[in-house]
Amino acid sequence: MTLSGLSATAQDVPQSTQPAPGVTTPSAEPPSVMVPLPLPPALEKKDEDKKDDKDVSAPEAPVTPPPPGTPTITLPSPPETEQPIPPPASLDTPIVSDADFDAALPALEAGEAPEGTVQAEASAARQLAPVETPEDAELAAALAPLEGYDVQPVEIGAAPETPPSIAYKTQVTGLKPIGQEDRFEDLSALKNGKGKAANAAMVRARANEDQTLAVRLMKSAGYYDGKVTTTITAPATEGEPVVATLTALPGTPYELGNIAIDAQPTVPETLIRDALPLKTGDVISANSVLAAEANVGVVLPRNGYPFAKVGARDIVLDPQTHVGDYTLKVDTGNRSRFGKVTTDGDLAFDANHIAVLTRFDKGDLYDSRMVDDLRQALVSTSLFRTVSVESKATGVIDAENVETVDLIVHQNAGPARTLSAEVGFATGQGATAEGTWTHRNFFPPEGALIAHGVIGTQEQGLDLTYRRSNFKRRDLTLALAVSAEHQIYDAYQAYTTGFTGSLARVSTPIWQKEWTWSIGAELLASREKATIANTMLSAFETYYLANIPARLGYDQSDDLLNPTKGYRLAIQGGPQFSLSGTAASTFRTVFDASYYKAFGARIVLATRARLGALIGGATADIAPSRRLYAGGGGSVRGFAYQGLGPLDATGDPTGGRSLFEASAEVRYRWGDWGVVPFIDVGQVYDAQFPDFSDMRVGIGVGARLYSNFGPIRIDVATPIDRRADEPQFALYVGIGQAF
Repeated sequence: MTLSGLSATAQDVPQSTQPAPGVTTPSAEPPSVMVPLPLPPALEKKDEDKKDDKDVSAPEAPVTPPPPGTPTITLPSPPETEQPIPPPASLDTPIVSDADFDAALPALEAGEAPEGTVQAEASAARQLAPVETPEDAELAAALAPLEGYDVQPVEIGAAPETPPSIAYKTQVTGLKPIGQEDRFEDLSALKNGKGKAANAAMVRARANEDQTLAVRLMKSAGYYDGKVTTTITAPATEGEPVVATLTALPGTPYELGNIAIDAQPTVPETLIRDALPLKTGDVISANSVLAAEANVGVVLPRNGYPFAKVGARDIVLDPQTHVGDYTLKVDTGNRSRFGKVTTDGDLAFDANHIAVLTRFDKGDLYDSRMVDDLRQALVSTSLFRTVSVESKATGVIDAENVETVDLIVHQNAGPARTLSAEVGFATGQGATAEGTWTHRNFFPPEGALIAHGVIGTQEQGLDLTYRRSNFKRRDLTLALAVSAEHQIYDAYQAYTTGFTGSLARVSTPIWQKEWTWSIGAELLASREKATIANTMLSAFETYYLANIPARLGYDQSDDLLNPTKGYRLAIQGGPQFSLSGTAASTFRTVFDASYYKAFGARIVLATRARLGALIGGATADIAPSRRLYAGGGGSVRGFAYQGLGPLDATGDPTGGRSLFEASAEVRYRWGDWGVVPFIDVGQVYDAQFPDFSDMRVGIGVGARLYSNFGPIRIDVATPIDRRADEPQFALYVGIGQAF
């Protein structure tokens, strides 16, 4: 059946690239046409029902005959009982409303099933009948209780054996002559594999990695044309290791040719070139080039260029001559002078006190060493959680083209109070317990208040000290103290009250100084008990003394608490005046020297000597606590504290007017532990100067635990030719080396 009324020309309808189903397109590909397709039968039936309920058809539009030559489309004819559905007047307008549709439905009589029930019944009839499963007596039986089961552990099979591995050995040639073999062995994958690999492929992978490493090492040594070959050789006989051979052919090293500096002018003109320790003809070694450039970065800030930056290097290699021309770019920045010092943050003290700590004056040429020195001085006060020093350009440039640079100290004050305690024991001194309370900034700036007490079997005391660090100038310490103590030793018993004052330049663990000195004054009142000469009687006597102690030290050792090289010299003494007729006035002198020598990284030989003399007055005329004594820790180990020298009628030491001591020890260290065998000699004499007779010797061994604040020392010693009443051994515990 031909529907001429549904035909259309290409100009009347949109074009489509795909033909509609059931439409045949001529091979000549005429314009495609879109037409309404027949509805499925079920939908047509429902639409007829709706038309029977209510006529909603629209008048049929007139059909215009198509022009001649227009293709027509033939569609299957619908059943004769069906009528075509007229198109709606508008796509947005429903054919019939839902309300009209519901009203048009016929009423159902009671018991009458609506259309579609037959299909539902048929569908229900087609459902499968339930499957009847025959009862299984075993499955229906009740389960036995768990107690009735005999539970046996499951045996786990043995762990799989370790996969077999192969052994190999490594042979390297060609790197030793250029000084790279040790470095190669530190980094080698083959060497780190310790001669074991899972398979040959792993050996080959390690060899390839080492080949790349060897090439890199050769280039770092100046051999830029170097080549490396690796071979893996199977063993000739079963059981022998595989051999991995790496052969390096360094070739000819490249040398420096022209050396140029690309930078702004400096004062002096040769400052950068002089700081670059490279010269024409040197091998282009990575280590030497990097070290030379780092030196430039250090020297410039030390000579007035705080913001200097070392740029990229440029090395042009000539493979024909094996020469490389070197150019270094440097941005020097402005030459600068020190300006003012300011501070911010949580302050421990103000900028005026910071100026006391500086070792430069305003207007001095900038030197980074002075900035580092100031930073270290700030840290050594122990008043900060954090502290830093920043150099800041001001942009102010004088007539000499020199810029002013200010320093800004960023402070973050830490806790100023410290509470500490310590215990100790030494033969002859007994056990002691000490406690110290310190407020390091009680009287700002850096005015500390220190309360110290000691309780021991042979010593009790209390002292209160005011200490002003960096007093008026850098590294100068003022100290004023009042003390009261009670001492009970074999040589004497004393109750002493004192007032002391001193001005000193001393070393600290953070800030070790080459030269140290101190001078002070003491006023003492002491009630002392000692044995009366040539008798077995003892009595108390009261002494009033005024002393002017002084000390001068020179330190060339490398560490304050644990020296390994260098030496130290010190002399101390001063006049001791008697303010009553019960004692003689004397001049006290003690000289100390120590020397340290390292043998390798583990062994240090340490030696020391001490000479002392009291000039003026007989021994009996000198207050017992002011005499010279020897013996004990820090003196001659193996003997009791103050145990050497002349003895009274009761066998107790009396002290003397001169002394000599010497010690030698070998300090052997491994890791954080150490052992120290030692020998000490010494004696105290009644004469004004030592005569080196009747020298006493003590030998022993010590243990050391090296911590970050110094070695912890435990020494055990015994006297040679021990005499009656002398200890069989002596024990000493402390922090720091014995000397």
